[in-house]
Amino acid sequence: MAALNRRFGLAVRQLREARGWSQEVFADRAGLSRSYAGEVERGNAVPSLATVLKVAFAFGISASTLIEHSEKAEIRRP
Repeated sequence: MAALNRRFGLAVRQLREARGWSQEVFADRAGLSRSYAGEVERGNAVPSLATVLKVAFAFGISASTLIEHSEKAEIRRP
């Protein structure tokens, strides 16, 4: 489960950075606190379905597209 959370967080970070948004801008658009948005990006939070939908809406994509991004996200090993 932890790997899934990290991949989801990585996908969120990649999508946010591709748009040139700060974490604060992203959190505001998604209706999340900045600290929780950071936890999601780091894979330290288990987002609820409601959070997944908020994140997808903020990016202007469907939840299924967001999940596809997370399935394709590659976690780099140190």
